Amino acid sequence: QVQLVESGGGLVQAGGSLRLSCVASGHIFSSYAMAWFRHAPGKEREFVAAVSGADGSKYYSDSVKGRFTISRDNAKNTVYLELSSLTPEDTAVYYCAARDRFVMTAPIYTYWGQGTQVTVSS
Repeated sequence: QVQLVESGGGLVQAGGSLRLSCVASGHIFSSYAMAWFRHAPGKEREFVAAVSGADGSKYYSDSVKGRFTISRDNAKNTVYLELSSLTPEDTAVYYCAARDRFVMTAPIYTYWGQGTQVTVSS
């Protein structure tokens, strides 16, 4: 059983930055794909970013590419998401996810965190 716990969310002004953290416990392996999704009220849960376990390849949605950066520290069992140039459209609950297969952009990951709220004001 893998447990994921996100932290780092908060209220920020448009144009600001945040760093989200996701700490994994249990039997997580470096081969697992790790991803971030977000879910805003009234919208579908959407893919944000991911890092593969196979080769560390990183993937980003078009909406966050160039603004967000995903990174991974296997020694700390932690994955990070750095958010920059934030806009109100980035307001959502951000979820960390893991799966023991290759990266997917669909929300079909095996393990999910509880989410951390990111609110961006104008």
